[in-house]
Amino acid sequence: MKQSNFILFADCIPVKGFNRSIICDTKSNNYYLIPNGLYDILEEYNGKTIDTIKKDFEHRYDEIIDEYFDFLLNNKLIFFNSNPELFPKMSTKWNSPSLITNIIIDYDENIHDFNTLISQFEILKCSYIQLRFYKKIDLDYICSILKVLKEEKSRIVSIDFILPYYENFNLEELNVIIRENSRIHSIIIFNSPYDKSYEPLRQKMGYIMLVERNIINEKHCGIINEEYFYSNIKLFSESQHHNTCLNKKLSIDKEGNIKNCPSMPASFGNIKETTLSEALNQDGFKKYWNITKDQITTCKDCEFRHICTDCRAYIEEPHNIFSKPLKCGYDPYTNEWSDWSTNPLKQKAIEFYEF
Repeated sequence: MKQSNFILFADCIPVKGFNRSIICDTKSNNYYLIPNGLYDILEEYNGKTIDTIKKDFEHRYDEIIDEYFDFLLNNKLIFFNSNPELFPKMSTKWNSPSLITNIIIDYDENIHDFNTLISQFEILKCSYIQLRFYKKIDLDYICSILKVLKEEKSRIVSIDFILPYYENFNLEELNVIIRENSRIHSIIIFNSPYDKSYEPLRQKMGYIMLVERNIINEKHCGIINEEYFYSNIKLFSESQHHNTCLNKKLSIDKEGNIKNCPSMPASFGNIKETTLSEALNQDGFKKYWNITKDQITTCKDCEFRHICTDCRAYIEEPHNIFSKPLKCGYDPYTNEWSDWSTNPLKQKAIEFYEF
């Protein structure tokens, strides 16, 4: 079999970093760290035989090449076929019929009139919403929102709730709410006395997560770490052409101001007098939509750039829109993670944003 042509599975896509690379398995939502030498082989020799590679390297690295391909085979990243032309690369074009794909709505003391927003979501063809509550909220209000979504036959297919923990929190009541509402993707409870995740009630949908981390306001956004890596073709493709955090995203902050992101200062009106469509069409709303990771300082050298989110609200150089996210502690030049908040090189930016 190994005498035949090797072919990298189309949904397994290599990404090169400064010191090392990864293979993104976009089908299984997984990724594999590989040396840059293996990346170069996959890019140049995909569809050829292993013997061709060894011959081109004058048999100086046969043992290493065998190790590479044992790794690829063991992880089911390649297969062999004598007709490689029958297996083209997967397209990474990205498109969406939605004017807005995701909406974040923040709540504090002010409770926005959700009923008046539903019809506007439909106009924007939005399918995913996240509601973040910074103060204790009656679960009856959560139920009222879900009831409106049902009654209006909304196109919303996924909704996330982020809620604060409080004494005598009723997890069983939340489980009942999830069981009765298939649109719920997750309910995340912050400022919990412990971290705990529960299995989803449906495939990848309907789960509860408790986290000790406290979320006081919108400034908690923008954290970059491995927990938020997603190796799927949707994110990977969008990352090739757009900003994965801000492209086709809209938010309503706790005061009702319409923004691209709740953490960003620019407002394009308030929901009391401006429709979401009107805000979307204002100059500057889409300013950051097409900034890709390949354009951002440091990120462009990172092997994780196409499975990672991004943040333009909090960046290392506040006046440079192509600056690295402030809350990222990864260094692609050393391949080490560190605590971003204690990095002395980030302290000026931390003071600027008043964290």
